[in-house]
Amino acid sequence: QVQLVESGGGLVQTGGSLRLSCAASGRTFNRYNMGWFRQAPGKEREFVAAISRSGGATTYADSAKGRFTISRDNAKNMVSLQMNSQNTEDTAVYYCAAANTIVLRATHSEYDYWGQGTQVTVAS
Repeated sequence: QVQLVESGGGLVQTGGSLRLSCAASGRTFNRYNMGWFRQAPGKEREFVAAISRSGGATTYADSAKGRFTISRDNAKNMVSLQMNSQNTEDTAVYYCAAANTIVLRATHSEYDYWGQGTQVTVAS
């Protein structure tokens, strides 16, 4: 079992940056691929980025490529999402998730554990 707690959300101006963090409990953190998803009001939850167990592989949604960077520190049981050049379409609740899969996945149904989410609001 993995418990996930996100932090780092808040209000940022268009063009600004935020760094989200996700702290994981348990001693099996490095057995999971980790992902970030987001959900805006009235919209479905969508994939943002994912990182492999070792951190050697990453994948991003088109909307995140070139602006967001996912990273992890297995020694600290942490995964982060650095978000730069933000725009109003990035406004959403951001969720950290863990997947016990062999291949990196972008589908939320393939993730086993979820955090409670952290709100990110980008003001114009």
